[in-house]
Order: sequence, then structure tokens, then C-alpha cells
Amino acid sequence: MAARLRSLWERLVAHPWLVGDPALPGRVVRLRARWMTIGAIVLANAVGTLIVVAFAVLALPKPDGALDGSGVLALNLGLAGLYALVALTGGVVWGRRTVEAGPAGTGAWLAADLRPDARQRRHVLRAPLRVMRVAATLWLGGAVAFSVLDGIVDPLLGLGVGLTVALGGLTTSAFAYLLAELALRPVVARALADDAPDRRGVPGVATRWLLAWTLGTAVPVVGLVLIGIVAFTNVDITVTTLAIAIVVLGSIALVFGAFVSVLAVYATVHPIGAIRRASRRVEQGDYDVELRVWDGSEVGELQAGFNAMVVGLRERERMRDLFGRQVGEDVARQALEREVALGGETRDVAVLFVDLVGSTALATRRPPQEVVALLNGFFADVVDVVERNGGWINKFQGDAALAIFGAPLPLADKEARALRAGRELGERLRAHDELDAGVGVAAGPAVAGHVGAERRFEYTVIGDAVNEAARLSDRAKRDPGRVLASGAALARAARAEVARGGEHAAGDSPYGEAAHWQLDGEATLRGRDAPTQLATPVQG
Repeated sequence: MAARLRSLWERLVAHPWLVGDPALPGRVVRLRARWMTIGAIVLANAVGTLIVVAFAVLALPKPDGALDGSGVLALNLGLAGLYALVALTGGVVWGRRTVEAGPAGTGAWLAADLRPDARQRRHVLRAPLRVMRVAATLWLGGAVAFSVLDGIVDPLLGLGVGLTVALGGLTTSAFAYLLAELALRPVVARALADDAPDRRGVPGVATRWLLAWTLGTAVPVVGLVLIGIVAFTNVDITVTTLAIAIVVLGSIALVFGAFVSVLAVYATVHPIGAIRRASRRVEQGDYDVELRVWDGSEVGELQAGFNAMVVGLRERERMRDLFGRQVGEDVARQALEREVALGGETRDVAVLFVDLVGSTALATRRPPQEVVALLNGFFADVVDVVERNGGWINKFQGDAALAIFGAPLPLADKEARALRAGRELGERLRAHDELDAGVGVAAGPAVAGHVGAERRFEYTVIGDAVNEAARLSDRAKRDPGRVLASGAALARAARAEVARGGEHAAGDSPYGEAAHWQLDGEATLRGRDAPTQLATPVQG
């Protein structure tokens, strides 16, 4: 039941009539805001009038004889009804014009579906304050008029009625502000769609809660204080009169105080709840979240700040993604998690080098776009095979690629993984009709780390194993199988299998990779003095 009520509440508070709908035309938003503003003004004045009549008739002590036979009570009630009608009509017309009319008003840019400028945005944010000033002006005029009229009959009566109307005006003004703020929220959301709120001259959350306190607490308490003051005069206050006054003022405090507190709570908590829900989506990795900014107070600044934060996170994630694609996810993660410094450390690694055959001739026969497309398709296979076997593409060098197994993160069975990747690449190369390449696999110690200058460096692996893999790749271009490995790499893979308790047979280890290779003589590779023992995949 509680979950159902919470869901109903969330759907209600997120209704487009209350928070706006960006898909609606501006003229529709303008019409909705106009009727909601009119409703806010009417409701605020009705509440103020009800409070004044209830307090003046039931709770306000009257001087003895002030109303006897003079028709003052009937005259006051008649004039009150007439003035309430005039104030209501004037408040609606004046209040609507102060919101919509003029070059800075909401009417022009909403009707034309334009983005407001800075002046128009400030006008929208200050519109509830203008509505409150209209109500305060009209009710202040009524307080002065009733004070003068009733003061002719009795000065104390004029003072009491005038103060009562003034309290009603205070209530109406505060209520009008809170309701107008709610009514204009769709317009504010449209105005702040591209910019953070400019809060110069715009009341904040503290003002909102102060107004709620004014209506819910201050007005009834001031009424009780006035009754206490009257008790010090020659006005006779009976126990019945005092009891009625307490009941009336207490009811006003309970009913209207609760209602206006709900408005203040909704205006403050609802946007915070939207931020909380959006934050949960960001925590789950959704960086496409964007809040609608519909509040001109500090809460609106919080909404705009959240959007700016998400934009930064989205950009950071994009940079991280691009960085990871450039240097590899493991290197990118290490660079983001720890301080990067030039230098390196000695690691045992396995190296795979793949180099295309005849790429220069291919570039002369084909347009550049076709050559790039062929290279991208080939390197997509290389990346897929290497990463699936736990390796990392260190760099692309024109028509060649260097893959590392065992750096920057340690990797079990790195030699077997590199051998298996080389063998799979050989199988994929046979499926390519237009491209041919040589694949070389080697293993041994190398220095892995950041090389370059402080302003520009890269993570790479340097060592004899890297050079040996490159030379094996070059020799493999002339080998029928197009894949060669060093005997040292094969021996390391075999020893790793034995260390795990298996023999050199497929299935006796996680890979059984050594069984798929055979020694195939030795050769002195280009640029090297000592001969290198060669290994090739077992055919079939």
C-alpha cells in the first residue's frame, strides 16, 4: 500500500501541468500557466477573505455599544464582500499583466516559441514576487479604508478591524506567492532550459519557508497577541469570547498552516527527490541524465549544478573511453587510479607481432579509403583474437600491430595465450583473400613502463622479446604457414603446463597449447648474432 501511494505521489508531482513538458508549444504552456496563475490568485484571496471574516465576526472583541443599532456589522460585511470582489478582479487582471505583459513578460517569447534572454528569465523568476506585491498592495488599501470607516464609529473598532484586514492581507500575500511559484513552474522550466538561474532579487528557500511560517504560525499568534492587547483596554472580554477566539485562531493555524506547509515541502522536496533519482541513474553508469531546472531558488542552482556535473562526467567518460581505446583499458585504468611517472619495471612477458605482406603495393593499387577499410577490418580481427586471449594491443605501427601478454597487469599462462592467439590469427589470415601477414610470437624479460617526456609519453614494452617477435613476424612472411614462434616461448608454455601437473597433451592444462606446436629447426634472424630455434603450429 505504501509503495502504491508513493508511486501515485511521484506521478502526481511529476505531472506536466506542474513541471512542464518540453514537447508542448509555447502558446500551450502560456495558456496553462495563465489559468493556473489566475487560480492561484483567486484561491489566495478567498483564503484571506475567509480568515478575515472568521476572525472579525467570531474572534475579534468589539467595544461595548459599537455595533448597537448602527448597522455597522452589516455595513462592514457588505463592504467586505464588495471590496473582496474588487480586489479579486483587480488582482487577477493586475497580477496576470505583471507576469505576461511588457517586453520582458512571458507572453511574447512563449507565444513565439523563443528562448528568453537574461532579462526575460529574471522576470519569470521574480514573477511570484510580483504577484505577492499586487496582493499586498490591494489588501493594504483595504486595511486603511476599513480602519478609517470603522474608526469614525469607534477608534478601537477601527484599529481592530484594520489590523484584522492587514493580517488577512499578510496571509493572502504569502499564500499568493507560494501558489504563483507552483503555477509558474512550467514557464520557469522553459526559461531555464539552457541556463542556470540568476538569483539576483529572487527569494530563496528560506523565504519560502518564512512565508509558510507566516501563514501557518505568525498570523494566528499575532491574532492572539492582539486579543491580549485589547484585554488591557476598556473592552470587556468574556470567557466565551476568549474561547471562541482561541478555537478560531487555532483552527486557522491547523488547517491553513498544514496546507501551506505541504506546499512549501513539495516545492523543496520534490526537486531534491528528482536529483536523488537522477543520481542513482548516474551511479548505475547512465550519463545521459538531464534534470529539468524549474526552481529559481538555491534548489534550482542545485539542479543546474547537477546537470553541469553530469556533463563533466559524460565528457570524462568519453575521454576515458577514447583513452582506453588508444592505449588499452588496463593502461588507462592504471593511469587514472595512480600517479603516472616516467620509467618502467622488468616483467616477464609474451609478445605477438603481426605485419602485413605487400601493404606498399596494396596502397598503390587501391584508393586510400579502400586501403584504410581493409586495414581496419584486418586489425579488428587482430584486436578480437588478442583480447579474447587476455592480451593487450600496445600499438599499431602503420600496417603492423604489437600485442603484449603479461603487462601492464600480470597474466597467468601468458606464453600459452600468446601462442594460441598467434595460431588463431594464422587461421583467420587464411580466410582473408586480399590480405596476407606474418605473425611472430616470442617470450622473455622486458621493461614495461612509460617512455617519452613529461609532456608527452606512452606506455610501451621494450626488450629483446619484442625485437625477436618482430623479426619472427618478418621471417613468417616467407613461411608457408605465416606463423612462427620462438622455441623459448614454446618451452616456457610447456614448463607452465608441467608445473600445473599436466603433460604435453591437449586437455591436460587449461589450454594444452604446447601440443599444438612443434619445433621446426633454427635460423639466425635479421639483426641477431645467435640462431633462434623456431616453432610452427602443427598442421591439421
